Amino acid sequence: MTTTTSVASKPARFRPTFTVSAPPPTPSPAPTVRRLPLLAAALGLAALTWFVAAQHGAKPAVLLALGGGLGFVLFHSRFGFTSAWRQLVAVGNGTGLRAHALLLGTTATLFALVIGTGSGLFGSRPEPSAGPLGVGLLLGAFLFGLGMQLGGACASGTLFAVGAGQSAIVLTLGGFIVGSVLYTWGYPLVAGLPALRPFVLADHVGWFWSWAITIGVLVAVVWVTKLVQARRRPPPVDAVPSARGVARVVRGSWPLWVGALALAGLGGAVLLVSGGAWGITSAFGLWGAKFLQLLGAHPESWTFWRQPAQAKMLAGPVLADKTSLTDIGIMFGAAVAASAGGVWTLHRRIPWRTALAAVLGGIVMGIGARLANGCNIGAYLAGIASGSASGWLWGLAALGGTWAGLALRPLFGLANPKPGDGVC
Repeated sequence: MTTTTSVASKPARFRPTFTVSAPPPTPSPAPTVRRLPLLAAALGLAALTWFVAAQHGAKPAVLLALGGGLGFVLFHSRFGFTSAWRQLVAVGNGTGLRAHALLLGTTATLFALVIGTGSGLFGSRPEPSAGPLGVGLLLGAFLFGLGMQLGGACASGTLFAVGAGQSAIVLTLGGFIVGSVLYTWGYPLVAGLPALRPFVLADHVGWFWSWAITIGVLVAVVWVTKLVQARRRPPPVDAVPSARGVARVVRGSWPLWVGALALAGLGGAVLLVSGGAWGITSAFGLWGAKFLQLLGAHPESWTFWRQPAQAKMLAGPVLADKTSLTDIGIMFGAAVAASAGGVWTLHRRIPWRTALAAVLGGIVMGIGARLANGCNIGAYLAGIASGSASGWLWGLAALGGTWAGLALRPLFGLANPKPGDGVC
C-alpha cells in the first residue's frame, strides 16, 4: 500500500513494480541498510511483544507479532489499494486489481476452511465479516475512496507508510483519527440511516458454494481488467531497485503475487487466533477517545461509546484491543522492512497543499470507514472473503469515490497518476 502523497519529495526507489504475471525486471542494487532505525524497530517490536505477553497473555502477543508480519509484507511487496484503483481508473492499468483478486481469492479459501470448519485457536470461534447493506455503506465507501486519493494512502497503507518514516502520511493518520472521533461524536445523526440486514452467501448455499461463487466472480474481474488494459494500452512501468538472491527476502522488492499470498496467510492467521477478520480503522476511534480522556474530556458519555461492545473496548487497555495490536505491529514491521531495505527516511519538507490534502483525506476516510463499518481491509477484503454482499458493494462505491478523488487532486497540487506510480 505504497503512498504517493508527495510525488516531488519521494525518492525513485519507492516506486513499486506492477508486475504480477510478467517476468520480473532485472533488479538494481539495493540501498545500504539503515542500522540504527532497524535496531530500534526490531528491539521495539520484540520488547513490546514481551510486555504484552506478560501483561495480557499469549493471544494478544501473537496478534501483535502477526501485525509485525503484515507490516513487513506490506512494505516489501508495496501491496496496495489506493494506486491500484487509481491506475485502473486513470490509465487502465489493471495489474493492481488483479493482485487484489489473488489476495481476495486466497483469503476467501482460507476463510472458508477456517470458518466453515469452526476451528480456531485460544478458544476463539471464527465468524464471517458482514455489514448492513444501506446508505451508510455506500456513502462511507464513496467517501473512503475519495479520501484515499487526497490522503495518498488507504488504511493499511497509512500504517505501513508511517512505519517507513513517510512524514506526510503521519498527517493522514492524524486526520484519520480526527475523522473517526468526529463520527463517534456525531453518531446519533447517522445511526438511523436506512439499511438492510447483512447478506452472507454461506447462510444460503453453504461454505463450499459461497467460496465457488466468490472465486467465479473474481475470475470475471480479472478478465474484465485484462480487456480494459488491452483497450487502453497503458505504457510500461519502471523496475524497482532490489537486492539479489536470498537477500531479496529481507531487503528487496517482492512481486505483488508474493505479497498477495503472504498477506492472505497472515490474515487467515489473525482470523484463526482472534475469531475475527483482520481490520484497521476501529482502533483509530479508540485512540482518539483515549487521547480525549487524557485531556479531561468524557467521550464515554457519548451515545456511540455507551453501546455495550464499544463501552467495553473504551474501558479496556489499548494493548488488549485486537485491532490496535495488529495496527501497532504493522507500523513496527514496516519500520523493520524499510530499514533493512535501506529506505527508511523522514521527509521534513512537505508542501502546505500536500499537508492539507493529507489531513483532509484522512478525516474523510475516518468518517467514511465508520459509516461503512470498515475500510479497504475490514469491509472490502474481509467482506468479500467472507462471501458478504457488503464487500462487493464497498468496492464498487470506493471506485466511484476514486474517480471523484482524482478530479479533486489537482486542487491540492497533486499530480494525477501516471503509469509507474506506487500502489498503496
